[in-house]
Amino acid sequence: MNLHSPLLALLTFALATTAHAQNYPNKPIRLVVPFAVGGTNDIVARFIAPKLWEALGQPVVVDNRPGAGSNVGAEIVAKAVPDGYTMLIASISMAANPALYGKLNYDPGRDLTPITEIVEIPIILLVPPSLPAKSVKELIAMAKAQPGKLNYGSAGAGTVGHLGGEMFKSVSGVDITHVPYKGLAPALVDLMTGTLHLLFSDMAGPLPYVQDGKLRAMVITSVKRADALPDVPTTAEAGLPGFKASSWISMFATTGTPQSVVTKVNAETTKILHAPDLRERLTRMGFIVVGNTPAEAAAFMRAEITKWTKVVKDSGAKLD
Repeated sequence: MNLHSPLLALLTFALATTAHAQNYPNKPIRLVVPFAVGGTNDIVARFIAPKLWEALGQPVVVDNRPGAGSNVGAEIVAKAVPDGYTMLIASISMAANPALYGKLNYDPGRDLTPITEIVEIPIILLVPPSLPAKSVKELIAMAKAQPGKLNYGSAGAGTVGHLGGEMFKSVSGVDITHVPYKGLAPALVDLMTGTLHLLFSDMAGPLPYVQDGKLRAMVITSVKRADALPDVPTTAEAGLPGFKASSWISMFATTGTPQSVVTKVNAETTKILHAPDLRERLTRMGFIVVGNTPAEAAAFMRAEITKWTKVVKDSGAKLD
């Protein structure tokens, strides 16, 4: 009898997993967003949540848990029961935080399982209309003429604006000073008044201000020009082919969540993302819809961790 116990245990586990998937979900799902209400991650989560609720037949509740560069919310999911009832909508900070922070209470690569990459978002370099430099080439010359005098803002340490700024410094050889804010909104206000000289951000949030002429976009980190900003050159066109970065938003489950549940949530989420109405809405806002498989999302996450670890280490940036 003992000889068969490992096989029996495996069979019991397989049956239990299958039963869990068949019954999933049978209670509300918590969708943790590790940023404040109104941010890009929050907007995307609130687009998806009601449609996922409709598809799965159970409430999908968005739970905003900002703090510590997204680590507060991410840790909640990393340490949750791995049953698929607590999931995470998070961004590029997941790839950079292990290098940025001396000590984390969780490991994004180990404790979080990617379900799907939801969207990618090109990064844009923004300046106030009053800035004398009219091109990236002129901006770099201006910065090199006065090392350390120009500043660049971001929505916070470890965000795409911070990482994009450090990559820009690396590829252009300029010395500019990082000014982290508690969110994108106050940074945009200071940029419009000229208190800030530069701001790196994903394209979605500041797009209306650029279109209204309140801010000027100098360059976009996409392969081709964005339909929403046809006059803004790509980094390659601007002479910065090494500036390759984009923000992204992915959905994660706690590692150990049954694969059948991950597969089910992935199938419903990608179906939602590729529906014409939501796809058009997201595209209009500057998002590039992805909706890939768990395996593709995991491979992408591994590559992002490698890339941003190098950027952080090269920059010397460190957070407590």
